[in-house]
Amino acid sequence: MSADVRILAAEPGCHLFGDNGCGFEAPTIGMFFPEPWFANIPLSAGIDLYLVLLVVAVGASLLLWSWFSKKLSLVPGRRQSVAEMLILFIRDNITRPTMGAKGDSFIPFMTGIFTLILAMNFTGLIPGMLPVNSNLAFTVMFALTIYVMTIIIGMRNQGGWGYFKNQLFPAGMPKVFYIIITPIELLSVFLIRPVTHALRLFATMFAGSLLLAVFAYGGWYMLNLTAEPMLAAVSVVFSGAALLGYITFFVFEILIMVIQAFVFTLLASLYLSQSLEAAH
Repeated sequence: MSADVRILAAEPGCHLFGDNGCGFEAPTIGMFFPEPWFANIPLSAGIDLYLVLLVVAVGASLLLWSWFSKKLSLVPGRRQSVAEMLILFIRDNITRPTMGAKGDSFIPFMTGIFTLILAMNFTGLIPGMLPVNSNLAFTVMFALTIYVMTIIIGMRNQGGWGYFKNQLFPAGMPKVFYIIITPIELLSVFLIRPVTHALRLFATMFAGSLLLAVFAYGGWYMLNLTAEPMLAAVSVVFSGAALLGYITFFVFEILIMVIQAFVFTLLASLYLSQSLEAAH
């Protein structure tokens, strides 16, 4: 099934009140596996829709910050003011609450992460397209990057064994409790944390796209202007209701995309903060 599920019907010619014998076919997860182009290139799996959309998202992020950084001045204009508002938003709501003043050096990185993830989510707003982050491979790479950074920064600031000791054997706890706490911390910090970090973003983008596709399919299926006049009028009402639902969830999905970009960045900052110094 191709990726343009939001604008094509499940089966051409299948509509409510139709007499061709075919019924409604809901969209499936096949929409998230578009066929690659140039798959016959040696040593290559080809180029698929996700890769193209990734390039679009990265390009959009670079162009946005290139535009923001033009003609910087001590007295900011409107363009520079918007950029500064975004940077201050990251500082005041993500890095400072999780890292304190030490987090100021991470502001450019966190701002870049937030902007790129948001752009990768917003590709799903393009008609017929999908969010890049509805592909698990991309969210895993983001989470894996944060995971590796957390370990490297932790070992650099707390020492090789010191970092793992602080994570697995929390200070101020009776030693007998380590029998229970240490296995839990091992699973939580080094397995569950990076897995949930990747899955949370992926799952919301995946589910949102699938829900919008259902409304688009359903709206097209219920519209049948070739039926008898009374049935055609009913089909218009049903299709209009589906369209209203699609628009409502489309607006709601924009909010979800922004929130998920914020949550992913916030968690990344929180995880990195635990590497800067040992918890007391």
